[in-house]
Amino acid sequence: MVEEVYKCECCGKTIPVSQRRDHNPTCCGKPMKRLPLDICLKPEDAEFAKSTEHEDAC
Repeated sequence: MVEEVYKCECCGKTIPVSQRRDHNPTCCGKPMKRLPLDICLKPEDAEFAKSTEHEDAC
C-alpha cells in the first residue's frame, strides 16, 4: 500500500505521514513538504463516485 509522505525539497529524504513525530517535520533546516496521494490511490468521494452514464428518469 502506498502511503502519504513528507519530502525534503533539499535532499529528497521522505518520511511516511504515519511515522512523523512532531507537528511539522523538518529536514536540512527547512519544513518538509507533504506530498499528496496519486488520484488513482485516493478513496472515492461523492464527485468521483458519480456514474458517467446518463440515465433516464423512466
